[in-house]
Amino acid sequence: MKPVGVLLAALACVIALSAWAQKIDPRREYAACLDLARSDPPIGFDRAIAWEGLGGGFAAKHCTAVALIGLGKHREAAHRLEQLANEAKVEPATRAEMLGQAGQALTLSGDLERALSAQNAAIKLDPGNADLVVDRAVTLFGMGDYRGAEFDLDRAIQLAPDKPDSYAFRSAARRHQDKNGPALADAETALRLTRGRHAEALLERGILRRLGGDGAGARKDWMAILALSPDGPTADQARRNIELLDVKLP
Repeated sequence: MKPVGVLLAALACVIALSAWAQKIDPRREYAACLDLARSDPPIGFDRAIAWEGLGGGFAAKHCTAVALIGLGKHREAAHRLEQLANEAKVEPATRAEMLGQAGQALTLSGDLERALSAQNAAIKLDPGNADLVVDRAVTLFGMGDYRGAEFDLDRAIQLAPDKPDSYAFRSAARRHQDKNGPALADAETALRLTRGRHAEALLERGILRRLGGDGAGARKDWMAILALSPDGPTADQARRNIELLDVKLP
């Protein structure tokens, strides 16, 4: 392309971005950017960077950090989110959300101690947020503190009794404490709330059925996971469990 053509193309790009900036509704763009950062991190990241260049400020930076989680840049995302939470002049609930997201990123990075610290700070800012309490329970579970995880999940269920994940996670926490009866009840509740379509609850119920001597029931639950969601760590665990079950068959 000739120099004049390059300049014209650059000018057209600047004009297009300027026109976009004039049309932006900050609140709608914030919500849309966060949705895209979660559903399509590469595109969401590019959109957030462009918005930040047009003066998107705190909201654009938040969106960028969320996209980084999806891109696997967990430590960088956590650093940015913690920094934003400490510096931004926003409502406590928004700061809590960012600290909670930092905790998720740190959990994914394997830094459970820092994750727990971020989650404690988030819950202090927004103690009625059940999702934050569930996230901390997951971290405690990962640290081997099953009693602490169960305690947090009790609290989360009190705050939001219709969230199936809380029951599925509490089922696992209870099973690790040999509370198999209550654990089975929790798995059943999660499955009732999702019409049988909760992979983690199916995994737990299958494990509990196997522990109770019901190999056929366990196989049925684990096969249901593969039909429901054949990829991911839960499906991988279901396959391993089926293989172990087959090995033990006469």
